[in-house]
Amino acid sequence: MTTNLNTEEKPNAKKIAINNALIWAVINIIIFLLIYYASPSLMGNFAYAFIQLAIAIGLAIYFTLDLRKKIGGYWSFREALGNIFLMFIVQVIVVTLVTTAFGKWIEPGYADTMREISLNATTKMAETFSSDQEQIDKIIEEAEKSIEKQVNPSFMDLVKSLAIAAIFYFIGALIFAAIFKRTAPVFAPVDEE
Repeated sequence: MTTNLNTEEKPNAKKIAINNALIWAVINIIIFLLIYYASPSLMGNFAYAFIQLAIAIGLAIYFTLDLRKKIGGYWSFREALGNIFLMFIVQVIVVTLVTTAFGKWIEPGYADTMREISLNATTKMAETFSSDQEQIDKIIEEAEKSIEKQVNPSFMDLVKSLAIAAIFYFIGALIFAAIFKRTAPVFAPVDEE
């Protein structure tokens, strides 16, 4: 029985993308739980939002480069776009479902805590930008409606949220695919025998 050493099985990029997405989601969930239980008031802070964004971009870059490396180091724009988007969307779906389940069934006080934190942050922001109490009350009333949909979403709210996220993550995947695509060299190096 002879085996051909030159025929390597090509790694399954979609499977690797899903694995990376699941690892990324677990990291995000751990960060969420640590912040929620250690200092939930940070969740209403704008600095926390910027730090969270920086961590998200850092993890996206890391897992995109890891994916490209695991599939051989080269991929076209189309391959990059499909696999990066798959990785992004799986990650956001898992995190969204876990945090929603957390708020609805695991930690019943989550909705009240987040509602209070968000309203306090909104009130401070409204008072900074306006001294008119009527306008501040109107801003807070609008914020209460928005916050309620976030902390206690209906099935349709969840679907809408994921659809909007899919659009933004697709745009992000387009940008990442343009940055991280890498075509294989035209001339392969010659093996010396």
